[in-house]
Amino acid sequence: MYVTLYDFFKSNAESITEDWYARLGMHKGGVYGTEDPDKIATLKEQNLRFHHIFIELFNDESVLEDETFQRWLDEVTSDEAHLNTLLPEVVEEFLNNQQIYLDYLHTYLQHHGDDFTLNEYQTYIQKITDTFQRVVVLYSKKSQQKSKQFILAQTKLINELSSPVIQLNHHISLLPLVGEINTERAKVIVSNTIKFCAEYEVTCLLIDLSGVSHIDTMVASQLSELIQGLRLIGTRTSLSGIRPEIAQTAVQLGIKFTSYNIYPSIAQALANLDFTTIDV
Repeated sequence: MYVTLYDFFKSNAESITEDWYARLGMHKGGVYGTEDPDKIATLKEQNLRFHHIFIELFNDESVLEDETFQRWLDEVTSDEAHLNTLLPEVVEEFLNNQQIYLDYLHTYLQHHGDDFTLNEYQTYIQKITDTFQRVVVLYSKKSQQKSKQFILAQTKLINELSSPVIQLNHHISLLPLVGEINTERAKVIVSNTIKFCAEYEVTCLLIDLSGVSHIDTMVASQLSELIQGLRLIGTRTSLSGIRPEIAQTAVQLGIKFTSYNIYPSIAQALANLDFTTIDV
């Protein structure tokens, strides 16, 4: 009984997935090295859905477009397990799947390929390899895009968590700054601090800089903008722990903190939390 190549692949979709998984080496990392039964089931299910899409390549009544793979790629590249898998390993498994299709094509020809010409055989080989190449490129671009989004989200979260405003009482708060402050983090500090002080009606804010060893001119300017912004919403500002390097940068920029109480240490500043002498 004659079976079309499309029907042959379609009836063997699950076998292709099982064959692929059986060929995975024990040394594989990331999503391919998991021993969790649920994660293995998810991995196989993702692979099987890929085959249901890819096999339409052999359906003469349909046209396989890049967009058809996009929905599958969106899901897979959003999967944390795949995001934590090195791209070369993912590409290698695409190529392993490609080889399985070539092997199955050879098997089909042995049983049903009497009417196949050499040109048709080469055409199918080219179709398989070209499509896998296209999918690999699409995956690589999508993965890179998702990774950038993930890194940006993580960076934003880290910036927010590393610049907390601490309430000391109903109207007095502390902003301890620690570590390197780049331009992006400085913008987050300005935005979040002003928002916090406005929301919680903070009348006095102590900004401690003892944990900051260096700021550039852009960050110093952002700090000045923060203090001016706080002034506009009625929050009085006091500074502590300004290192000589930071003071020098402020002088070079012409930024003057003479209108604010400045303490050499946070301990001395905390002893004056009423801030009654601050000129606003």
